[in-house]
Amino acid sequence: MNTALPVTQLAEKQWDLIVIGGGITGAGIARIAADRGLATLLVEQQDFAWGTSSRSSKMVHGGLRYLGSGQYRLTRDAVRERQRMLEEAPGLVEPLHYIMPHYQRQFPGPRIFGLLLWLYDKIAGRRNHDFLPGDRVLDWIPGLRRERLKGGTRFADAGTDDARLVLRLIHEADTDGATIRNYVRATHVRQGAPASVTLEDRETGETATARARLVVSATGAWTDALRQHLGADRTIRPLRGSHLVVPFWRLPVASSVTLMHPEDGRAMFIFPWEGMTVIGTTDLDHEGDLNDEPVVTEPEYRYMLTLADHYFPDHQVTRDSIVASWSGVRPVVSTNHDVAPSDESREHEIWDDSGVVSVAGGKLTTFRLIAEEVLATGAPYLADPEVVRGPGPNRVFRPAPETDRPPGLSSRQWHRLKGYYGPDLPDVLSAGPLTRIATTDTLWAELVWAAGHEGVRHLDDLLLRRTRIGMLLPEGGRDWLDAIETACAPVMTWSADDWGREKARYLTIWRQAYYLPREDAESGA
Repeated sequence: MNTALPVTQLAEKQWDLIVIGGGITGAGIARIAADRGLATLLVEQQDFAWGTSSRSSKMVHGGLRYLGSGQYRLTRDAVRERQRMLEEAPGLVEPLHYIMPHYQRQFPGPRIFGLLLWLYDKIAGRRNHDFLPGDRVLDWIPGLRRERLKGGTRFADAGTDDARLVLRLIHEADTDGATIRNYVRATHVRQGAPASVTLEDRETGETATARARLVVSATGAWTDALRQHLGADRTIRPLRGSHLVVPFWRLPVASSVTLMHPEDGRAMFIFPWEGMTVIGTTDLDHEGDLNDEPVVTEPEYRYMLTLADHYFPDHQVTRDSIVASWSGVRPVVSTNHDVAPSDESREHEIWDDSGVVSVAGGKLTTFRLIAEEVLATGAPYLADPEVVRGPGPNRVFRPAPETDRPPGLSSRQWHRLKGYYGPDLPDVLSAGPLTRIATTDTLWAELVWAAGHEGVRHLDDLLLRRTRIGMLLPEGGRDWLDAIETACAPVMTWSADDWGREKARYLTIWRQAYYLPREDAESGA
């Protein structure tokens, strides 16, 4: 994947489509467009999946909560897309059991929740839930608070690594001929036939103007910034969701546990991820600069620890237990900020501003359907509108080639690698040692291959998005940075001084945005 083309070269070509935004929505649009033969350019002002798409709750679910609020269509579409991804990308999108404990005098009770799941399963076309009476739920959730416990309902959805999902889509688009660039900002968009986009390389400062028949803005929380230049009103309500990462031994859960927060009754999750346990998520209005890394605040941290302490009183989850955190900003379409954040609809919306099509909102699970709808909206601006109105690709994700499992890799590791890398798997396996980095499931070969083949411009790209080492090892993996330099230096162009600067930059980012606020820091949303 060549992500180093100068912006002056990008300006030399007449594009059918320029996609602004390299998160799940933009990557999905580029994947579908390139498959249909459109000359496609995708640009991202930060790194791929830098925003919401690497900081979600990692869940590929049908939106049970949305069904409960009457959003049947969103739930139906998400359930179908979840099943499609489970079938196309096993190892990347994996089944995940969920359990909702039921306590006396707590809503919803097992009867109402079971009725909701009956409808959920009916949409999916299969029964995927059962009730665990009394203490049977403790077999799945050891240490759960027993007081007034009636039992628990177990059901099925799925989970993923959201950043790797985006990278898989980008690789698929690249295979079909799309041109992909990170760290290139679209500073201005002009409507017309063709439309034009002024591009700025954020690393070199170089600028150029590229032209396309259709421009799509898939910039998430940044949507208003572009649309206001086109005369549109503000429509995006940025909502921050934060998570805490603790060692699995500290809070061992074998499934994702859905829990009602004791203070306000909001649904939250405690779930297994990458050999760790995650607590989340909050749901608050985000007032900060969208170009700054969002961070967990002291009130959010305390709110999440209150959840863990209430339901797991014997596990003693404290500040010292926290290995890492992350915060993401959801781009919710809203015109009424008096509505509580958790009550806002997650439906997506599409706007056509005379040849500049913008999309915001929606769910990670439904990226393919959103991409199809966006391209159908923009079809009149293309030379052949029918190209994007027909059926999409038979598969969004190409399978990994059939090959024998290398010695030393477990069947679980092999399953994950095939899902994470698909057709690139042979190159990944040959890139470096097939041994794990510290206590993580990440192999040195994965790290080295990503460093050399996935548009890594900064160390945080490699350790927070291409891999998740920075959120799995103590202090962001500080003790492993020299070994990472030794392994990756041969496939990168950084000098020793560059490595020194990148390590310092990465550790600053990790401490400020992927750990906890200072105990003496001023709290606030």
